[in-house]
Amino acid sequence: MQLYESIATIRQALDSQRRTGKSIGLVPTMGALHAGHLVLVDACKTANDLTVCSIFVNPTQFNNPDDLARYPKTLEADCRMLEEAGCDLVFAPSVDEMYPTQPVLKLNFGELETVLEGAFRPGHFNGVGIVVSKLFNIIQPDRAYFGQKDLQQVAVVKRLIRDLGFQLELVRQPIVREDDGLAMSSRNRNLSADERQEAPALYRALVKAQEILQNEGTINEAKTAVISYLENHPAFRLEYMEVANADTLQPVEQLQAPGATALCIAAHLGKTRLIDNLIV
Repeated sequence: MQLYESIATIRQALDSQRRTGKSIGLVPTMGALHAGHLVLVDACKTANDLTVCSIFVNPTQFNNPDDLARYPKTLEADCRMLEEAGCDLVFAPSVDEMYPTQPVLKLNFGELETVLEGAFRPGHFNGVGIVVSKLFNIIQPDRAYFGQKDLQQVAVVKRLIRDLGFQLELVRQPIVREDDGLAMSSRNRNLSADERQEAPALYRALVKAQEILQNEGTINEAKTAVISYLENHPAFRLEYMEVANADTLQPVEQLQAPGATALCIAAHLGKTRLIDNLIV
């Protein structure tokens, strides 16, 4: 496995491989890797000749400076995990390498900016769009792999690919969960021992909503059940719980066709913000 920190050197390495006809897959990450990331790497390896994993904590997508400061940075451990997983190249640039000047470009993703993460994290998707565009431009992958846990991010990247004409396939992989149901996330490392014990309640709340909807309950009943359940877990501060179209992330008034409805939730547990979703 080769580690590259400059845009010029990884471009050179990939260009030489691309000329031999090799396909390239990209797994974009912010590091602090866990088993969920390795599922993306495995999927990438299966479908591509070369697997590239980027590790970059992107400052432009954080609207909370404290969240950026607390985001775990574990490059050495990440590289060991990736090498054992069979990753071929790692791209781990510095902030100065990715942003030699502060970007002034502003991207707006329309209705995606007004719901869920867009509503509660203004400017977040502009930062996601810019860094993903840069990574696509640098790596020029044939396929890019994203996890379902960041479902709205997947929708944003899909819009980015469509509107800017990137010639690549977006592959979404299902959420990987701990044995107790907690969605794997780099931010889970910031939970205290007590908070980690409490954290799976977020997933259990979604399961309750799913059961209500699949038993012909209403969306309002499902939302009320989530709120009531989390009231019995006062360590959580619920930010939103929404039932939306799984592709557009726009709110829906009733359960859609199988696989077309997303139950999305975000809540703070101590100083850590957790998100999760179920597609039904």
